Amino acid sequence: MLDLSEFEEMYLKRIYELHSDKPDQIVKTTQIAESMDVSAASTTQMLTRLTKKDLLTYLPYRGCRLTPAGFITASRIKRREALVEILLVDVIGFKGDANAMACKLEHAIDEELEVTLDNMLGYPERSISGNKIPLVDRKMEILQNNLLPLNCLPNNIEATVELIAMNESEKKTLEGIGIMLGSKINKINEQFVLDGKNINISNSLCQKILARVSQYSTL
Repeated sequence: MLDLSEFEEMYLKRIYELHSDKPDQIVKTTQIAESMDVSAASTTQMLTRLTKKDLLTYLPYRGCRLTPAGFITASRIKRREALVEILLVDVIGFKGDANAMACKLEHAIDEELEVTLDNMLGYPERSISGNKIPLVDRKMEILQNNLLPLNCLPNNIEATVELIAMNESEKKTLEGIGIMLGSKINKINEQFVLDGKNINISNSLCQKILARVSQYSTL
């Protein structure tokens, strides 16, 4: 994704939202200015800047449309917002304004973290509010040093647990099984093995345990 400022990303996301409402129409400059709570002059300057980056097609005194590159970039920003919001609500149990917090955090998400979140959350298709999450290519080569949810690990490998994103009740369940940070888990023929013993973990818990592939298993 292009190296954009936080404000540029905010504009693109807002244009994407307005464009989604009426995809066959030009998004008016006044619409954008009002929704961003900025002046029309500031909006025009930003639209010109984004046009120079080939993210918009700007029509003076009328408005703009997203270019194909702009649509892809804006949809990815919107997607990151949705993934962060799901993480805050469903995994962390955040009780505050999750949407407002996600809007702040989305700008710090890079492609690697986006892919990891997508995997960990089980490839969600709907946001917390029920809206469809923009699709992107879900491509990740299973290579050494990748951080993956347990349910996405390939067979015949050993992986080290590095992140557990769960509430206290779920963590106690894991402790009973013997899984903790630093645990080395083998996956053999779709079965997880810890310390030489087969262990059963639900798919929902697997999505919240991230492990780094260390080597192919010799078991």
